[in-house]
Amino acid sequence: MNEQTNTQDNQPAQDIHQLLKVRHEKLAALQAEGKDPFHVTKYDVSHKSAQVKARFDELSGSSVSIAGRVMAKRVMGKASFINVQDASGSIQCYVARDSVGEDTYAAFKKYDVGDIIGVEGVVFRTQKGEMSIHAEKIILLAKSLQIMPEKYHGLVNTDLRYRQRHIDLIMNDAVRDSFIKRSRIISAMRRYLDGLGFIEVETPVLVGNAGGAAARPFETHFNALSEDVKLRISLELYLKRLIIGGMEKVYEIGRVFRNEGLGTRHNPEFTLMELYQAYTDYAGMMELAENLIRHLALDVLGTTMLPYGEEMIDLGKPFVRLTMVEALRKYADIDFNTVETLEEARKIADKMGVHY
Repeated sequence: MNEQTNTQDNQPAQDIHQLLKVRHEKLAALQAEGKDPFHVTKYDVSHKSAQVKARFDELSGSSVSIAGRVMAKRVMGKASFINVQDASGSIQCYVARDSVGEDTYAAFKKYDVGDIIGVEGVVFRTQKGEMSIHAEKIILLAKSLQIMPEKYHGLVNTDLRYRQRHIDLIMNDAVRDSFIKRSRIISAMRRYLDGLGFIEVETPVLVGNAGGAAARPFETHFNALSEDVKLRISLELYLKRLIIGGMEKVYEIGRVFRNEGLGTRHNPEFTLMELYQAYTDYAGMMELAENLIRHLALDVLGTTMLPYGEEMIDLGKPFVRLTMVEALRKYADIDFNTVETLEEARKIADKMGVHY
C-alpha cells in the first residue's frame, strides 16, 4: 500500500482508522512469519546520505549501505524509487526486482512511508541526473504504525509542531538543521570558554532562594528535610559564590525554570548560560561576549555574515556600544537626559505604545 496522508487536513476519521489498521495488520503478518522488524537490533551503516552525495565522484560504482526513514515511494511494476532520509539529509534509492530478488521485492512493495529501512547497493546517477543508490539488498528495520503528514505540505499546524517535535524533525529540514546548529553552538561555546581558562560547573537546581530574577518560581517539597524548595530561575547566585571561593573564571550551561507564560517564543523551562570572571570590568565582559559571538558564527557557520530578516549582519565588524540613553536618542529620537519626572517618562512610553 502506497499512501500519502496529510493528518492535518480534514481526513475522515474512518479513513485514518483504516490506514492505521492496515499498518498494524502488516506488522502482525510479519511477526507471524518470524520477520518481526523490531527484533532487528543492529545494522551496519557505511555512509550517511550527505556523504554519498558529497563524495559522489569517488563513490560512484562502489557499494555502500545506508539506513533511514522512507519519505516517498513510487512503485512502477518491476522497479521502484524511494527517498530515504537519515540525520544528514535524504537520497534516492532505485529498487528493482531483478536486483533484490522476487521475494524481497514483494516484501518491499508492502513497505509504508515512515518505515525505517536499511539499503545496501551501488552508487550511480540516473538518466535524469539524480544521485542515487541501486539497491542490491534491502531490509525493514522498524515498522511505522502511524501515518506521516503528506510530504508536499509537511507539518504546518503550529501547536502540533511544538507538541510533537519528533514529527516536526522528520518533516521539516529547517527545524532539524536548527537542532543540529544549537548542539554545535553549545559545543563550540564550551571549547572557547575552556580555552580561555574558564571552568564549567554545575550548581543546585533545587534551592531555597530561586535566584536573581523577578519571575515567579516553581515550588516543590523536599521530603527528607521537610521543607519547601524552589526550582532555580537563574544561575547567578551560586556562580558568584564560586568567585568568592577563589574560582576566578566560571560558567554554567543549565536549565532554569520560570513559572510564567507559555508560547512558541517563550518556554517555562529553558537553557541559560552565565559566566563570571574576576579582575575585569563591564568593558572586559563586553569584549568577551563580542568575541564569543564572533567565534561561534565562524565555528558553526563558517562566516560572520548572518541574515536577519531582509538585512545582513556582519559580526566581523566592531560592535557598536551604546548606553540605553544613547540608543534611545539615536533610534527613537528621545533624550532621557531631559526627562525629570516619572510622569514625563510615562507620557513618552504611552506615545511609543510601550506597556509598563
